[in-house]
Amino acid sequence: MLSGPVTRIMVMGPPGSGKSTLARQLGERLGLPVHHADALFHGPGWVARPRDDFIADMTALAAGADWVIDGNYSSAHYGSAITDRLARADRIILLDLPRRVTIPRILRRVARYRGQQRPDSAAGCAERLDWPFLAYCWNWRRAVRPGILRALESVEDRVIRYDRPPTPERVLADLG
Repeated sequence: MLSGPVTRIMVMGPPGSGKSTLARQLGERLGLPVHHADALFHGPGWVARPRDDFIADMTALAAGADWVIDGNYSSAHYGSAITDRLARADRIILLDLPRRVTIPRILRRVARYRGQQRPDSAAGCAERLDWPFLAYCWNWRRAVRPGILRALESVEDRVIRYDRPPTPERVLADLG
């Protein structure tokens, strides 16, 4: 484990795991700026921004002295979008929650924000639910999680994993 203050925190996990909420709570309590990878990835209307622009933005954020960044973007397609964050993060929080927790949360989120922009979304991205996104959420554990676990192997001494939703107080205590 690292000694000294924790000033760079990654929050990872499936859709509906509470990444954005936890990132905001940690940012508020620790006085750290919070960045949402989804807001950097998407342009208005949920259109993906150019890959190189997204990676450049993520690299610039990771180079900062202090931050909380939520989001995954761990596939080989996004390369340094995760490797730079992993290299610089003091702690990586993995909200490794099961579908029985995440799917109901996604449905509640859609009901709450439907047609509106969530605080952690990109400008012009109204909340919606469609079959491709629901399928992505349903298959996340099988399709995406293995790649994330592989990416975290080299930094496992800095990973804090939760298989149940943690309270912000628990996470703050675990950040040590």
